[in-house]
Amino acid sequence: MRPVIVDKAVYAGGTRHDIDGDISDALARAGRDADRFVWIGLFEPDEAEFQLVKDELELHPLAAEDAVRAHQRPKMERYGDTLFVVLKTLTYIDATSDIEVGEIMVFLGDGFVVTVRHGAGNPLGPVRERLERDPGMLRHGATSVLYSVCDEVVDRYGVIAHEVEVDIIGLERAVFDPDARDVTADIYSLKREVLEFRGAEDPLVPVLQEIVKGRVPECAGTREYFRDVLDHLLRVDGQVDAHNELLNSVLTAHLALVSSRQNADMRKISAWAAIIAVPTAIAGIYGMNFDHMPELHWTWGYPAALAVMATVITVLFRRLRKSGWL
Repeated sequence: MRPVIVDKAVYAGGTRHDIDGDISDALARAGRDADRFVWIGLFEPDEAEFQLVKDELELHPLAAEDAVRAHQRPKMERYGDTLFVVLKTLTYIDATSDIEVGEIMVFLGDGFVVTVRHGAGNPLGPVRERLERDPGMLRHGATSVLYSVCDEVVDRYGVIAHEVEVDIIGLERAVFDPDARDVTADIYSLKREVLEFRGAEDPLVPVLQEIVKGRVPECAGTREYFRDVLDHLLRVDGQVDAHNELLNSVLTAHLALVSSRQNADMRKISAWAAIIAVPTAIAGIYGMNFDHMPELHWTWGYPAALAVMATVITVLFRRLRKSGWL
């Protein structure tokens, strides 16, 4: 059976101190110092598992419900003295070019921070290790965790934006390759992934803007760090918008080329139909059962009819070939 709490520790003066007791003991050790806090990390807890954390930290029921059920849009809400932030995590699947979406919820309160992760994307173990190697950042208190999580998530957005760009370049080449298969379904699939990408990163922009503008007192000491994260996010946001527009252009070009190829096929069919119509008409006329028809009993009638057919077919073929219909 997997543990309810993935990791927990008290951080004081930029140093980690492991917790041997329960959450109450950890909170007691954290005290009220600005640079001393407890960080509790959970992975996909159910309601019963999260109940202990909720009761000990007196988390708001609505925020606790969001943390357990997930499927929330990126947002920042305040419940009393607790700040609740939702982030969307993204994982790029190389084999299928799909983007899997997960979530990280962060509860930021007086002397504690709780992270709840859903999905396989952006594990927080490396984030915790990196932060523990930076005592200077840890001294900013619990807000350093929120910054580190946001920084990791946004950095991952940048990597995925590059992967999507590579996929779009591949689709462009396929569209203009005369021997390529129909890629309409691939374009629609990638466009759906890009829209899902936008749904993850775009709502996070106003959240970080609120922090950068100084409207979140808990993050007053780390505003400049969040400003750097916001700059990266805005760059990604512009890339995602450009990807979406480029996919629209790729789809338009692809449909235009498909239509052009279909028109070319129709011209060829019409041209061959016109060529075949001439001998068919002549043979049809002389196949009628009438005694009094021009040159019906003429010795040279048969070769003359063949000669007329061949001449007309040759003239038509050359003219249609010259006009590009064949």
